[in-house]
Amino acid sequence: MKSPEPAIVFDQERASSYDQQFDALAPIRDALHLQIRIILSELPVDANILCVGVGTGAELIYLAQAFPQWRFTAVEPAAPMLDICRRKTEEIGIASRCTFHLGYLDSLPASDTFQAATCLLVSHFFMQSVERSHFFQQIAARLQPGGYLVSADLTADMATAEYQSLLEVWLRMLRYADMPEAEVEKFRASYGRDVALLSPEKVASIMTEGGFELPVLFYQSLMARAWYAHKRPE
Repeated sequence: MKSPEPAIVFDQERASSYDQQFDALAPIRDALHLQIRIILSELPVDANILCVGVGTGAELIYLAQAFPQWRFTAVEPAAPMLDICRRKTEEIGIASRCTFHLGYLDSLPASDTFQAATCLLVSHFFMQSVERSHFFQQIAARLQPGGYLVSADLTADMATAEYQSLLEVWLRMLRYADMPEAEVEKFRASYGRDVALLSPEKVASIMTEGGFELPVLFYQSLMARAWYAHKRPE
């Protein structure tokens, strides 16, 4: 199954402003990265890490600086985003530990298996649950037995009053980051149309269907939640 093109396209313009756009929200990102670092700290000193949908490379760079012998494979379908990731790794001197793959997991050449994979704000672009489950299966297939998956996505039960309240606070957060009102409204319209907002329980069950043991919810920031899970024994 070929991975679909995301409805929200990260073209050159969007990619070049992506990091700056969310600078004001850096403490939220940093808290997530710190917890990922702690979760993965038991991995071997020379661990091989798969970063799926790496974007501009924020989590890769954070982990590479924390663990100076880890190696990384960065997978990203948007060329402008991957170009920024590559340039940033070159600037701080870690590019030699990185392999860059433009495309999706299904086109990633067979290689050594990985001790862990990160997948941050990616799987919610799969609008069909069966496609999302297959996506997690592809990640599991590339992990060593017991390997870690750390996955973060936007989640919510859109049929509830809680969602409506949380959504308004979420949009308030985007305005706090100085996002233009027209962009804020684009985000509002994308939820449930271009971004699959499912309940946390449903997302966890899809991860389980994709080949992982019971996911552990370890992080929440408004509508963003993150889990870690081990690859289920075959």
